[in-house]
Amino acid sequence: MKSLSVLMAAAFVAAPVFAQTTLPDRNASLKQEVQLSYKRGLGFLAKQQDPETGAWAKDSEPVGITAIALAGFMTDPDRKPTDPLTAAEKKGYAFLLQNVHPDGGIYVKARANYNTSLALMALVLSPEANDHQDVILKARRFLIGHQVDLDEKGKTDNPLDGGIGYGDEKGTHADLSNTHFALEALKYADAFLADKGDVLKQEPKLNFAAAIDFIQRCQNRPESNKQPWVSTDPKDLGGFIYGPTETRGPKVDQNGRVAMRSYGSISYAGLMSFIYAGLDKDDPRVQAAITWLSENFTLDENPGMGPEGQFYYYHTMAKSLDAAKLPQLSLKDGKKIDWRDGLTHKLLDTQQGDGNWANAKAGRWMETDPVLVTGYVLMSLAHIYHGL
Repeated sequence: MKSLSVLMAAAFVAAPVFAQTTLPDRNASLKQEVQLSYKRGLGFLAKQQDPETGAWAKDSEPVGITAIALAGFMTDPDRKPTDPLTAAEKKGYAFLLQNVHPDGGIYVKARANYNTSLALMALVLSPEANDHQDVILKARRFLIGHQVDLDEKGKTDNPLDGGIGYGDEKGTHADLSNTHFALEALKYADAFLADKGDVLKQEPKLNFAAAIDFIQRCQNRPESNKQPWVSTDPKDLGGFIYGPTETRGPKVDQNGRVAMRSYGSISYAGLMSFIYAGLDKDDPRVQAAITWLSENFTLDENPGMGPEGQFYYYHTMAKSLDAAKLPQLSLKDGKKIDWRDGLTHKLLDTQQGDGNWANAKAGRWMETDPVLVTGYVLMSLAHIYHGL
């Protein structure tokens, strides 16, 4: 298995290079804090697994949550690439493989794309990934095959074209959250498959141009997005909403029309999606996203949403800023903030006595589930750690 740091490096070989500065080696202490917290989180997760099925969830998204938990174990900062799977981890992966469908999707019943994206990433991170290359290839084809292309085929003539949704049978839904999960999984899968000879040459490829068009149709930027809901308020400029035709965030009346406000978690997902799709850091759409995120940076809430989705916000923050290779953000007052240091201490301060994390203020998006949220946080800490 390639380690997380190797996979991350490989995943961004073809991605635009973002400037990064070297911070003082006070990070040694921060790394140690992350490792200790991570161990406590893994200890909690280990006790939550169903010993019979191997899953980390029973009713709600068992494939996706199991994949998130496994990713947490695989990205343990103390784990070596040569470390074999434990019996419990093997059982978890067996559960994922039991839910592989003939079409390549990995899911139980619903939300096929969401679950397949998370399962694909977990499989790539496994030390036994080579044994599952065929499953990985089929899951990759499944996700690419679910990129939305409505109306005239091959033409971007529908607001949803280029995006990826939950995976409903009609294929008439696409949103930025599912798109960013799919882009992330495909990036890691391609990094894993890159040294497998010519295996990718004959495989389908995502339409990245269409994906970029979709992502920009989710961005509050009138210069590049002509959707009727785009906000003209400078406070929204550069941020994102859930999808080109809908939002999970606030709306506001602007001169008799409904405008959709930018919010934090999905704006980090938007930045990461632009990066994974190949946009350069100098692209004005990327710069606008970074500016909005910098001006709205906070660790006290999910900007625009309050406590709702707060840990998903931390999760997308860590992944996005790590992918963008931005060690610091410039705030409104001109001060620069080391987001890794701030986010690490915020996460450590909110860890519970038994090692778990959960959202005690809002249950939207299943954030009262400590298994899901602990998985989110461990993956966040892994991105922090490997960037120090």
